[in-house]
Amino acid sequence: MQEPGAYGILCFMNINVEVLKNNNENAVNLIRRFTKRVQGSGVLKRVRSLRYSERSLSKFTKKKKALKRIARTTEVNRLKKLGRM
Repeated sequence: MQEPGAYGILCFMNINVEVLKNNNENAVNLIRRFTKRVQGSGVLKRVRSLRYSERSLSKFTKKKKALKRIARTTEVNRLKKLGRM
């Protein structure tokens, strides 16, 4: 007989991992089975791979950064020419 609340569920990007408690199963074995299922489903691998990924910059942001970089280099070149840098 299944008890309500005696299971673990992990959901990430439409992948559900569910473990139901057996009749004579203790909490440690339930957690161990849940951990194995999560590892087998590849959810943690995907989460860890997305952890440090960055969004791509918009066209406007790229142009703005490029203009700033160009302005900075021209200013540095001007200062070098004047002997102040």
